[in-house]
Amino acid sequence: MIKTVIITRFATLLSLCAVLASSQGVAFASRTDANPPLTMPVSLATDGAIFTPDDLAVYNDALASGWGDWSWGVGSNLNNSSPVHAGTKSIAVTFSQGWGGFQLGRNDGLDASAYDSLRFWIHGGASGNQTVEIQVSDGCAQVTQTVHPGANSWTQVDVSLRQLAKPYKVYTIVWRNPTGSTQPVFYIDDIAFVASGMPEPAPVTRAGPALSVDVSADRRPISPYIYGMNFADEDLAAELHLPVRRWGGNSTSRYNWQNDTLNTGSDWYFENVPQENDHPELLPDGSTTDRFIEQDRRTGTQTLLTIPMIGWTAKRRTAGHPFDCGFSINKYGNQQDNDSAWDPDCGNGVRSNGSPVTGNNPQDSSTAITPVFVQNWMNHLASRYGTAASGGVRFYNLDNEPMLWNSTHRDVHPDGTGYDELYNRTVQYAAAIKASDPEAKTLGPVLWGWTAYYYSALDITTGGANWWDTRPDRKNHGDIPFVAWYLQQMQAYQQSHGTRLLDYLDLHYYPQAQGVFSDSPGDAGLQALRLRSTRSLWDPNYADESWIAGTEGGPAVRLIPRMQAWVDANYSGTKLAISEYSWGAMCHINGALAQAEVLGIFGREKLDLATLWGPPSSEQPGAFAFRMYRNYDGQGNGFGEMGVRAASADQSQLAIYAAQRTVDNALTILVINKNTDTLTSTISINGFSPVGLAQVSRYSAQDTSAIQRLPDQSLVAGSLNATFPGSSITLFMLPSSENLSPSLFLPLIRR
Repeated sequence: MIKTVIITRFATLLSLCAVLASSQGVAFASRTDANPPLTMPVSLATDGAIFTPDDLAVYNDALASGWGDWSWGVGSNLNNSSPVHAGTKSIAVTFSQGWGGFQLGRNDGLDASAYDSLRFWIHGGASGNQTVEIQVSDGCAQVTQTVHPGANSWTQVDVSLRQLAKPYKVYTIVWRNPTGSTQPVFYIDDIAFVASGMPEPAPVTRAGPALSVDVSADRRPISPYIYGMNFADEDLAAELHLPVRRWGGNSTSRYNWQNDTLNTGSDWYFENVPQENDHPELLPDGSTTDRFIEQDRRTGTQTLLTIPMIGWTAKRRTAGHPFDCGFSINKYGNQQDNDSAWDPDCGNGVRSNGSPVTGNNPQDSSTAITPVFVQNWMNHLASRYGTAASGGVRFYNLDNEPMLWNSTHRDVHPDGTGYDELYNRTVQYAAAIKASDPEAKTLGPVLWGWTAYYYSALDITTGGANWWDTRPDRKNHGDIPFVAWYLQQMQAYQQSHGTRLLDYLDLHYYPQAQGVFSDSPGDAGLQALRLRSTRSLWDPNYADESWIAGTEGGPAVRLIPRMQAWVDANYSGTKLAISEYSWGAMCHINGALAQAEVLGIFGREKLDLATLWGPPSSEQPGAFAFRMYRNYDGQGNGFGEMGVRAASADQSQLAIYAAQRTVDNALTILVINKNTDTLTSTISINGFSPVGLAQVSRYSAQDTSAIQRLPDQSLVAGSLNATFPGSSITLFMLPSSENLSPSLFLPLIRR
């Protein structure tokens, strides 16, 4: 279970490290080359006319401009004089250790869209038969090919680029040692991108499942807040009309609004990190969170702000290094790891023998706080931005993942959080929030994942090797799963005090099937798993393909119906939120397909709020999944706000979602083709009278740089006959002939 927690938090750790590096002035290591980027094709004509003038050089006696040697674990010579394939030089490569790689890369990425292959010649030297794995990467996905060069001879190798997303943009080429052993020298020469003339694979077109939409059935409001993100940048937030943005994550548990300092916890050596601020003398005005809220106000976005309940907040000693930290090596002795680059005295809290540092002083890095600290913060925010009712901060997270405090913040909270502790802290801090701003909405208990839904951290730390069987804390509370018990206590509090302390049940969810929420799209098998695993959000017949299947509550996760059942049974009227989730691969069409599916499921299953962890950059495919719902035409038009019935005879091939729009009563239908084959299907439409033709917009693997506006399409006998390319998201907009009253939709707008 401990390993599972680590895997679950890996995506969060990567994102946080980038944030921390920025806050500390760290530039993550990047390779540079003194030459300027290549701006036009270079002729590779050599003795023997190896290439044509239209080919694009990477190496021809020397590296082409813009490319650098980024190798590791190899011996290499880019000026080898013998053997050579053409010209006067070649590259000699020796795998001097296992898993090494001769890598050529460029920071700007090379647009190779005019070419279909990477071509080079390889020579096995005197021995030959080395195992060499060639990988060409666009910075997200990669194509891989393995060769075994012959002895004393040159062999031409062509690596097709067609598995990469279009337009092809190449950042790295690597000849990798896929073994754990050294291998003898081999040679590479005349490397270029070429138009090989290989025909495109013939597209496979087949009949898809029947699709149907009934506008009069299953009508339900779709909350705008399901389209939220954590830490989205301003341009993307503005373009998407982002409805809600969360300030959250591990480092916010000890954020100090008064001195604008956070503590990184176990993600980065338990360090206090003062935030970048041009005018620290003005604090607390102008803090990072003030600026966060001000961005949200500029983009019309609601703020979801994490407030600390852990009882500690970060001190601030200086704007620069060294930083205060939880486990000083000078004070507590040598440790397994330390921040050698920036603050060598800051350790990871684990002694050299593997035992944890205990008995440290929390005041090394932090100051004790009470709910008054939060009330003073809210008073500050209200003075600058107003209360929730007057346009100020509307949403407050009740800390972040408290069942991991004894891991992520063990320097100040080494003991596992139990049922009673989290209830008591919720009562203290949520009551303080409601007293300061009665219209503010609270979200809790902000649990990290599956085991925390059912058990407390105290169960794990005191329950022994088989803690899930002994579960002492849970058994002391009626042996009721934690979420159900927590909701019961919130209801009891309201009945006794007349105040609702909890507005949203908020649970984090990262699919646990191996590799799904990683940044890499993975191979075809992982990509198929990523798309299947979205069923864990709703489907009672989907046995989760992870360790969850064998635990209490398994094998089906059916997360949103499960949350709703807990609420209905224990605290009716509580809304549902998932303030952290990710299906990964935001850089790839596969991640975009999964994200589009997730957003459709959120709307259909009546989730009230969701914020994606690790938001995509504007140009990444994951951003286009949001655009298809929020701004598919660049003019602010999006998916409807009143969901209606949409059904597919096989949701695993073509997924379909439909809704009616507020502003013009138009019907919007979104179809996701999860296959690489082209599928043809008919969408039957009932309960709707369109005017004119259907407008069609599509995002697909055929071009991941933009949403394409396709020719309008007519209905035939109340149906759309449509063709869906492989790996695509298609949105149909059908204008309405009906003049539905806008008042029917008023509850959906900024509610």
